[in-house]
Amino acid sequence: MTYAPRQISFLTVSLCIIMMVAVGTLVGCVGAKQREADEALVESYASADANPKSAEISKLNEQLFASVRSNTDRSDYLLGAGDLIELKVFEAANLDTKARVSSRGQITLPLLGQVGVKGLSAREAEEKIERLFAARYIKNPHISIFVKERYSQRVTIAGKVKKPGTYDLVSRQRLLDVLGLAGGLSEEAGPTVQVRRSNTDTGESQVFLVDLERMIKEGNADLNIEINGGDVIFIPEAGVFFVDGAVRKPGSYHIKQQMIIQEAVMSAGGFAPWANRKQVTLIRYNDAGKREVRELDLESDPEGYNIEIRDRDVIVAKGSGWGKMIHGTGISIGVPGIIGFGYKSPEQ
Repeated sequence: MTYAPRQISFLTVSLCIIMMVAVGTLVGCVGAKQREADEALVESYASADANPKSAEISKLNEQLFASVRSNTDRSDYLLGAGDLIELKVFEAANLDTKARVSSRGQITLPLLGQVGVKGLSAREAEEKIERLFAARYIKNPHISIFVKERYSQRVTIAGKVKKPGTYDLVSRQRLLDVLGLAGGLSEEAGPTVQVRRSNTDTGESQVFLVDLERMIKEGNADLNIEINGGDVIFIPEAGVFFVDGAVRKPGSYHIKQQMIIQEAVMSAGGFAPWANRKQVTLIRYNDAGKREVRELDLESDPEGYNIEIRDRDVIVAKGSGWGKMIHGTGISIGVPGIIGFGYKSPEQ
């Protein structure tokens, strides 16, 4: 069958009209659904729990306590300056004595004189003193040491934990064990722990920074450092912001020093191709603890990119129905001369 030029022109125009109507309908449907989804997303954040970090910290605490050792061996306690010990010599009761560890880490014992015990556990000190007695005075001696007063092995835990304070280290313990003593993290806790350690011999101090998320969530045991007596552990407060909607990686992120909206969006991988930069919503807590919703047009007013991010800010990037349609529409060619159009949300 052949068609006259006028018939071909009429068919072409009709096909174009049908396609335009179909595209218009598709854009309208996608746009309406997008507006509904954006409004629902903003409303969910605007009416959410006033403390969005609560669930995250609870989960982190669960993992923290699961990693804490359930039993501690008191014989692992490390002796230090100020500790008072009771020493018994089973083969010679007249050599029994009480001794306090000096500032130099030594105790004074009958016959032996000054013996260094700083940094040794009770068992290690027993073995050292047994060797010293065996070398000159007693054949196969048996020594028992009881730590009567503990003064040296204390650690201070401050910042965003549930029970800050000073705690005795009754045995060798690591960072997670000590955080467990303080009841775990509070809801305002940041992801980094600072451990400040002083060297009594040189007077110098060191600061260790430990990433809790890497240690607990990723199981990096190397970060679970051993804690020494005199260490000061500080858990700083960390601000968290949320980015959602038409971005590549929606989620929660920690504020790094001073951040602006542009950096916050980049933390989430940047805007998605269908994002509508004219419609970006900023949800923020005011001084009264209530939420304020602010609409930003970052395309017409780029200064909005420079707004500084605050703790618990929520940025919702709304999507463009037309942009979604462009990125979600596909063309398929089947039987020669037959062209099919399909749509799949680019978010999927």
